[in-house]
Amino acid sequence: MVIRQSKHFNLQQICDSGQCFRMERVSENCYRVIAFGRSLEILQEGEQCTFFCTPHEFEEIWNDYFDLETDYQSYIEEINPNDSYLLAAAEWGSGIRILRQDLWEMIASFLISQQNHITRIRKCIQNLCETYGEERTGDSGNTFYTFPEPEKLAELGDDDLKACNLGYRSKYVVRTAKSIVSGEVDLDAIRHLPYAKAKKELLKLFGVGEKVADCICLFALHHLQAFPIDTHISQALQKHYKRGFPNRRYKGMQGVMQQYIFYYELTGDHEKRHM
Repeated sequence: MVIRQSKHFNLQQICDSGQCFRMERVSENCYRVIAFGRSLEILQEGEQCTFFCTPHEFEEIWNDYFDLETDYQSYIEEINPNDSYLLAAAEWGSGIRILRQDLWEMIASFLISQQNHITRIRKCIQNLCETYGEERTGDSGNTFYTFPEPEKLAELGDDDLKACNLGYRSKYVVRTAKSIVSGEVDLDAIRHLPYAKAKKELLKLFGVGEKVADCICLFALHHLQAFPIDTHISQALQKHYKRGFPNRRYKGMQGVMQQYIFYYELTGDHEKRHM
């Protein structure tokens, strides 16, 4: 196991922030996340976190995955002191970090996320993994399923994933898997592109629009200038940023601010504090 002290790191907030759909609470202070073919349990008590994995696995996967080397206080300090709304949002979700997740998994997950809510997205992805993923046993003895590789899903028909409750999104995931396997889309190349070019390539995928492309850029490629706009963010912009979000002030960290706003809109008491 590995024990770390981390400021601005809150597992509950990360779990509920809408960026990761394979993370769950297993007991009061313990969370489990499945990523990169591994299952990890983490116990959090205040700023102390116990990662139940080897030091090698922690350094190889989880330190980077949770973006633990980044000083998020520096982002919070950049917030305009006159922007009471964003200050409140950052205070409310100050334990959120932008995860560094698998590109293919994020493409498929955010295709599934369209016109969907978080609980249902989680269930759809669970169904997908249990049906087409590989069964494995975690270090704690739990059974889990890996996220299915594109090769597995490329063999399917357009509507086959409706059995996993994906509905009309089934064809989006299947066709995207086919385009990746055929070489029409090169994920390795996308990983090395700057934000604007990566987004342009992602928009070529069947079913990927502006919001989904930005989610993939932010949560898989760690392009922090991506600012996904869904209904929650759109409502916040209309109410608090009628002239548009001040991108210039937050250049290179817009995605961090987006997560503070999204989480605040989803879970916060903003209605009372910002009437």
